[in-house]
Amino acid sequence: MGSQKERLAMKKESLDFLRKLMDAPSPSGYEGPAVEVWRAEAKKFADKVWTDLHGNTIALLNKGGSPRVMLAGHIDEIGLMIQSIDDNGFARFQGVGGWDPQILPGQRVVFMGKKGHVRGIIGKKPIHLMEQEERGKAVRVEDLWIDFGTSSKKETEKLVSVGDVGVVDVNFTILYGDNAVARGFDDRIGAFTVLEALRLMSKMNIEAEVYAVATVQEEIGLRGAHTAAFGIDPKVGIAVDVTFATDYPGMGAKEKGIFGNIKLGGGPVIARGPNINPKVHELLVKTAQEKKIPYVVEAIPRGTGTDANAIQLTRAGVAAGLVSVPNRNMHTPVEMVNLEDVENAFTLIAHAVARITDKTNLVPF
Repeated sequence: MGSQKERLAMKKESLDFLRKLMDAPSPSGYEGPAVEVWRAEAKKFADKVWTDLHGNTIALLNKGGSPRVMLAGHIDEIGLMIQSIDDNGFARFQGVGGWDPQILPGQRVVFMGKKGHVRGIIGKKPIHLMEQEERGKAVRVEDLWIDFGTSSKKETEKLVSVGDVGVVDVNFTILYGDNAVARGFDDRIGAFTVLEALRLMSKMNIEAEVYAVATVQEEIGLRGAHTAAFGIDPKVGIAVDVTFATDYPGMGAKEKGIFGNIKLGGGPVIARGPNINPKVHELLVKTAQEKKIPYVVEAIPRGTGTDANAIQLTRAGVAAGLVSVPNRNMHTPVEMVNLEDVENAFTLIAHAVARITDKTNLVPF
């Protein structure tokens, strides 16, 4: 591989947008900072941009076109919420979304406080002071606390309140070649991808009326996609999320044999199964083949745990598709994706949607 400059194909405008989006905190239900970044970028090329009562942010292209197509990537991430503050100023917390508590001790955190961002750390009893029996036990959230460096409840309450939310304090970084690491690629990379697909389509001739949606509260139950899809009432809905890469220790296809051969740099992943309309799946695969975009098919014999599940079951049903970006270290502060996979994903989606017209037959059989 060459240098980062030689390898990165993504345009500077898009890369700058991605960096700002990934560095903005966005816990479920409190997605405002990331939404501001996404909305500002969408206004550069969309016909109309707005945020609904639930918090979903929608960018519309080709108003008056037909049929209606919805692209959804959830903009929320897992986070932390303060539950109580003790007399010495230490805050107890719970996870917003699904954390592995073993990851949390020793992490730096940043909370959305009363007057701005407040930084702290997650503390834990030192191993030197643990009994032998304690050392062998898994960490529980109840055993951890947030230390803001204050010395009393009064001092801490000047900074944060019960119910304030935060995230682990890790920023977007490009490692080797096209591989990037950040917290919250699940799934701000999806929100990024659907808007970049819309940016591409703004320079193409399309017949569909296309809605790119940064959905909210996916990590606590696919909530934003339910309300957004109901309001838009699309004929076609394509969700973009991350999926488990299998190219690192403990996850390889040869070791597990259940997720398939999904690797960083191997291209976007196109889902197939009962959650997916067969005609939409075929459209995505055919487009990838004709445009020479590398891809992998992922077999999911049930409803997926993504926005595609909520979209498919809206109103009288929607022709749903799911395109995923391979992701290492999911639900950790160091999630990793390949930026070429991301670019291939939004290119695939843009060209697939451009083929959809009122004459496109989407009845599954």
